[in-house]
Amino acid sequence: MQSYLIKNAHIVNENKIFKGDVLIEGEFIKEIGENIIPTDNVLMVDAEGKFLIPGMIDDQVHFREPGLTHKANIATESKAAIAGGITSFIEMPNTVPQATTQELLADKFDIASKTSYANYSFMFGGTNDNLEELLKTNPKDVAGIKLFLGSSTGNMLVDNEEVLEKIFSSTKMLISVHCEDEATIRKNTEEYKALYGDDIPIKYHPLIRSEEACYLSSSKAIELAKKTGARLHVFHLSTAKETQLFRNDIPLEEKQITAEVCIHHLWFTDADYDTKGTHIKWNPAVKTQQDKDGLWEALLDDRIDIIATDHAPHTLEEKSNVYTKAPSGGPLVQHAVIAVLEKVKEGVLSIEKAVEKMSHNPAKIFKIEKRGFIKEGFYADLVLVDTDKKWTVNRENILYKCGWSPFEGVEFSSQITHTFVNGNLLYNEGVFNDEVKGKRLLFNR
Repeated sequence: MQSYLIKNAHIVNENKIFKGDVLIEGEFIKEIGENIIPTDNVLMVDAEGKFLIPGMIDDQVHFREPGLTHKANIATESKAAIAGGITSFIEMPNTVPQATTQELLADKFDIASKTSYANYSFMFGGTNDNLEELLKTNPKDVAGIKLFLGSSTGNMLVDNEEVLEKIFSSTKMLISVHCEDEATIRKNTEEYKALYGDDIPIKYHPLIRSEEACYLSSSKAIELAKKTGARLHVFHLSTAKETQLFRNDIPLEEKQITAEVCIHHLWFTDADYDTKGTHIKWNPAVKTQQDKDGLWEALLDDRIDIIATDHAPHTLEEKSNVYTKAPSGGPLVQHAVIAVLEKVKEGVLSIEKAVEKMSHNPAKIFKIEKRGFIKEGFYADLVLVDTDKKWTVNRENILYKCGWSPFEGVEFSSQITHTFVNGNLLYNEGVFNDEVKGKRLLFNR
């Protein structure tokens, strides 16, 4: 393997920024210091004026493989992720077939081992009737268990309360949940269908998949986790009200219940439905400015622990359907890190806090081995960012297989220039190294 010396970077790690050099040998960070002298076989990377951050670990993506590969696949989306500064991802089980047996889960790992540019893991999908299979999941090499408590995509709704309690009390693995109350959503949908048929105006999406639906489900999951002692991670909070359910008075390492917020809930509000339409139709829905403000407040005061994407691409044709037929979800991995860095530019959060939420905390919460930090002996999953390089998102520079982005037309102030994965320079000023693939994530459990 080629060795690299990153010179004169502004290194962001563990709430500090310092100027220095990073020597990469093999897959790992060999040395961090000032004025490291390169040997003959080392390739120099001049990082003067740039920030060096640990690659983002995205704990929630839908890369659509197997079975839905007309929308995306692991190769295309992991490549877009690398260009966007995401070096590791955890993918969800609602593919076709769903990853609800150990054999089907192994199939996904096999695909990723051959095609993923980023490091990868997958979640095992819990259902109403696969507890025995679920309990076979190996905590050392599988990210966790995923439960849909609202039937967001596919038929993976876990709505049998007895089964739910059994899952929560039977596994020590991290349980991630999608929380929306199905009965509330069905009732609201029928009311709006009675008024509009299938062509419900998109602005009513956050009233159908409402604050009440989210809070009912989140509070119930948390109550169950407290009762059973389960390790619970609540995905994609979308309401200010839900943030009241989480703590910030103990260290992250001591939390049994943690929370995530996604890029779209931090960026968009219901005012954007007028211009973006179904392109910003997500489950849970993008809601009010008050909700967005509440999410930011909870992120900054550490009630919310992680920033993720919930990257979930669909084709433009699919998204152009009427409300009831237009699927929820959108592509985000290429633009997530720079969207957060835009908020750093605006003074909403510090770059140190951004790195904590995108890299450090996912590594801590999932107990990922030797990743998420810029430390000697850790994997060299590193990203160089030029924070004074403006560019605008358009169809020509979008890398997703689906070919569109909810950020189209947005001018960003920062650009990812280099991405290292396991010590390999996989993305260099727009040029990819297609020869090297990522590694399976391992967990210290």
